[in-house]
This record gives sequence, C-alpha cells and structure tokens, in this order.
Amino acid sequence: MDGGSDIEVTAELVRELLHDQHPDLADRPVRLGARGWDNQLWRVGDDLAVRLPWATSEADALLRKEHAWVPVLAPRLPLPVPVPQRIGEPSERFPRPWIVTTWVPGTPADRAPATRGAEAAEALAAFLTALHRPAPDGAPDGRDRGGPLADHTDGVGRALDSATGLGLVPDPAAVRAVWEDAVAAPAWAGPPLWLHGDLHPANVLTADGTFCGVIDFGDLFAGDPAFDLAASWILLPDGAADRFLAAYRPAPDPATVRRARGWAVWRALSCILIGEAGVRGRPGGKATWGPPGQAALRRLTATAPGRRPDRLPAAGLRQGGQLGEDRA
Repeated sequence: MDGGSDIEVTAELVRELLHDQHPDLADRPVRLGARGWDNQLWRVGDDLAVRLPWATSEADALLRKEHAWVPVLAPRLPLPVPVPQRIGEPSERFPRPWIVTTWVPGTPADRAPATRGAEAAEALAAFLTALHRPAPDGAPDGRDRGGPLADHTDGVGRALDSATGLGLVPDPAAVRAVWEDAVAAPAWAGPPLWLHGDLHPANVLTADGTFCGVIDFGDLFAGDPAFDLAASWILLPDGAADRFLAAYRPAPDPATVRRARGWAVWRALSCILIGEAGVRGRPGGKATWGPPGQAALRRLTATAPGRRPDRLPAAGLRQGGQLGEDRA
C-alpha cells in the first residue's frame, strides 16, 4: 500500500477511534460508505461521516487541508458540501489523522448522470460562481493540477495514444486540435481563485436529474478558473455546456473557455482510461467513468478548431463494462 497503514479499517476500529477522541459520537451506528482513491468513508449515524486515509501518502495532508479551509468556504456555496466538524489525531490505534464531516446525500454522477440539462447547468454555474473568489495568501497549490497546459502536453499525448490504441477514440486528430488550441490560448491574468480541483463524475452528486451536492475537497487549490470550468463538458448532458458558460459569472473570456476545453480533454482521457481499466477488472479501474469521458470527447471534438460540420464524430464511441462503482 503506497504510504498507507497496514491496519485494516473496520466499523469496530472507527467506533474505537470515536470512543477515544470523540466519545459523544461513539454510540452512533457505523457502516461503510465508500473506498476512494485516498480515503475510506464510513457513515456515522444519518448525518455524519468519518474519512480515514488508507491508500496514498498524500491523503493525510489533503484531509488537514479540508479541515482548515472547507468550513470557511462552505457557507457561501449554494450546493451542500461535506463540512469538517472534528479532527482525529494519529494514535496507537490508527497512526494517521482523520476527520468527521457532515454527510451529503445523493448519487455520484458517474452512476446517475444529470439528465435535466438546463437545471444542472444553472446549478453548476451557481456553485462555481460562488466558489471562484480570490483566494488569500497561503491558499494551497494544485499539486499536478492547474498551471500552464503546455506542461501536460506529453502526458496528454501518451493518454491519447493509449486510448486510441484501445479503440476508444475514433478521431485523435480532432482531440489534438482541441488540446493544441487550448495550449495556444493566453494564460490566466487574474488573481488566483479558489477551485475545487477535482470535479470528476464521482465527486458531484445528483438527485432527480440535477446536481444536489459536491464532495471531496482534498484537491482544493487556488488558480485559473478554467480548470474547474472544464467540468461542464464532463458532467452536463449534450447541449448544456453553453448554457453553463452563459450562466457563470463573470462571463468567461474566450481564452478561458479555450483553456477550459483543454482541461476537459485532460480529464476526459483520464476518465476513459480509468473506465477501461474497470471494464478489464484492473486495480483502480472504475467502469462507470468511461461513458462520461467518452461523451465529453465527443462534445469537444464536435466543435474542434477547423472542424467541418459534415465531419462531426458519431455519438457512438465504444462503451463497455458494468455500471455501479462504489461512491468515492
């Protein structure tokens, strides 16, 4: 396990940790919520959850970041988010920090995509408009996220070649055109803004066809809003990205939209490869991530620079696998 503890996390362990450090919560029922990339999530009663790092060495710092910053940001956000309530310090029982947060009900969008395009576009635009405010000095950086798109050209090229070789991208030239146009766009000249930093389909919750919550702020950072705006092509149904961009404030300039399209390519290729790994039963794969990634590339390449209308890609990019990953 990369940086993780070899201690098996069980409901009994979670109850013992609560008993030791937050005894007023120890008598609540505990049940597994999900196992994500960095953390395990355990429900505590109906309204709380415990998040414990388990698979990466970075998870400790991400949890402490959430505990420090999310309570400051949450009151202004129009969608529910998991707000840290308590922190658990490393101990003999469990040698890493952990947090208690509020529980946000809903179904991850990789398992229940948004279907009401207008409502979902307005909800996402309102959320990001509220979040994207200038960040203070000392706000966290974005690890490998944000920054100049050109720094990611080699990685995007490798991902595109891999996905193309697997038969998952029928028109790689159109994908490259979107990416190259994004790389050529002027850089963000404004102040660093607060960004969620990880708006993939498993981190946005839906109910009744629209968005009802946003989870996992471990990658919260300050930077170019284009990074988060890319989510509109990943999360929204066909035709809704334009409505999102029209509703977001302040209205993004053309260069920001171009950069956002590039970050959407970056995210879509990642989703496609993670989805294919899930189809093939490989560790870390999530079959439910493939379809939204493929749909995003179809939307992006349909409006690629220089794209002729009579050469639009077909809607039927290959999809496969069983749906139904655990909430991450």
